[in-house]
Amino acid sequence: MPTRHLIIGGGTAGINAIRTIREEERERSDITLVSAEKPYSRMVLPYYLDRSIAESHVYTAAAAQLAAWGVTTHLGRRVTALDVKTNRATLDDGTTLEYDDCLIATGSAAVRAPVPGADLPGVHSFWTLEEARGVLASITPGSQVVMVGAGFISFTILNSILALEARLTIVEIAPRVLPRMVDATGGELVEDWLRAHGVTVRSGARLTKIQDAKGRTRLTFAGSPEIIADVVIMATGIKTNLDWLKGSGVVIDRGVVVDEHLRSNVTNVYAAGDVAEGRDLISGEAAVHAIEPTAQEHGRVVGANMAGKDVRYRGSLIINIVEVCHLDVASFGAWDDPKAEAVSGLKRERTAYRKLLFTGDRLTGAIILGPSADIWTTNDVGMLKGLVQSGVSLARFKGHLKKNPFDVKPAFIASKTTGRLLPETVLGRPSKAPGDTPVAV
Repeated sequence: MPTRHLIIGGGTAGINAIRTIREEERERSDITLVSAEKPYSRMVLPYYLDRSIAESHVYTAAAAQLAAWGVTTHLGRRVTALDVKTNRATLDDGTTLEYDDCLIATGSAAVRAPVPGADLPGVHSFWTLEEARGVLASITPGSQVVMVGAGFISFTILNSILALEARLTIVEIAPRVLPRMVDATGGELVEDWLRAHGVTVRSGARLTKIQDAKGRTRLTFAGSPEIIADVVIMATGIKTNLDWLKGSGVVIDRGVVVDEHLRSNVTNVYAAGDVAEGRDLISGEAAVHAIEPTAQEHGRVVGANMAGKDVRYRGSLIINIVEVCHLDVASFGAWDDPKAEAVSGLKRERTAYRKLLFTGDRLTGAIILGPSADIWTTNDVGMLKGLVQSGVSLARFKGHLKKNPFDVKPAFIASKTTGRLLPETVLGRPSKAPGDTPVAV
């Protein structure tokens, strides 16, 4: 009988796993996909919000593509229980599915701040396509939009809200914006840049209550003036979709604990993406990285292993890159490691900032900010990521970089970092083009 693969979750990790199974398997297997939504890319939702793309372009694997892959689908359904002893999954409509191995890739859900009124009609999250539809329907030119939370999620949609000609206020309980992405200097530069581009920023603001205000929404804060808004977007964090696994016997800490093959403690149960707690590339410690690149890589590795290969995962590199009002902001690796040797450079008049973090002779973390129009900003984002990812020794160049943190190119070229990265794929073989589907490889 063909091997029966069960994929639970149709996001980036799940779809990449399906694609990889079909690429790597020797004999045709049976693949079943259970997904609460039609497969789509969360990363393109900001472009849907600003009407750059139609909703039809959000989807990653249409029915025709899934049929071409020979996938049996249960869309609009959720798995409610997993019996790892009998290899059966139970769906929310009572259907039971048998499997030989399965992948848990159920992703995350948005979490709203625990304040009274957070569930009022004028308050939205922006994480799913359905939530994006709600935000898009609510914003009109001149709308007063308040985003609660100034983290990565907020900043991915900031440009889209401004493109809809809305007036935008960002409030953040932390002392600075992007508190999990840049340091205090970087946060200050970003705040100044946003204000110069017409965005109101309130950091260190604690929201205490949300109320209806005759068709609008009133936000009350501790120690600062209230705000009346037309639209409120909560971007205050996410949580993994793992409650349904309780009692299954699958070990969960911050996520499903996985080994270097992305297997859980149950040998035929894998986990990938936001729900997987696997190896961090820099520290070697277990971590949950709820980012798109990790989901892509996890899906590829799991798919290859489900297809019978022996692929070990080196670890996930934390990567955050956003562009706000034509300012590029990025951080890589252990950018906030207090034990690392830190070197920084600031050109305030150009809104340009670098911070390099060394562990010995290796670059283990970095922060970079700069105007998108400056070509060196774009180039250096890629080079800094490459230096952190490759772990190449920079012993010959460390002194130069400490004196000249803006001069990265000579070290990148002379250390032959490109040569190290070109043959590097997560599956240990030459990469393949994505073909006719918008699924990342």
